[in-house]
Amino acid sequence: MLITRATEYALLSLDYIRKSDSPAGAEQLSEELNIPKSFLAKILQNLAKKEILVSKKGAKGGFILQKKIKDITLFEIVTAVEGRPAMVFDCTQYIDTCPNNGAKNCTISPFLTNFQKKIDALLRSLSLEDIIGE
Repeated sequence: MLITRATEYALLSLDYIRKSDSPAGAEQLSEELNIPKSFLAKILQNLAKKEILVSKKGAKGGFILQKKIKDITLFEIVTAVEGRPAMVFDCTQYIDTCPNNGAKNCTISPFLTNFQKKIDALLRSLSLEDIIGE
């Protein structure tokens, strides 16, 4: 799992929100982007919990960006939406409980660990601005 549909929807929503002149609600975003409302609402709440979005209450409420797009990393977005960092290989998330005795007996463990570190660094280096542009 690197980029799932949830992360894709988050990126589309963040792009829409940053272009909007007023707070965008889940229903509005769902209709405009053709994303199931309940799925999108969960994504937006996760982004708000991680302080990427601010949720405004009331009749003219909705979501707005909490920080500039240059200050939001892809790593933050993926982690907020997925509930954990992106894992390139499933086994990198359970290396300590690996049936092959983890890093001790797994011949590819050093490669997987190094590769994961590089992916994490790349995701931390990419901002929302890099992805959706200005």
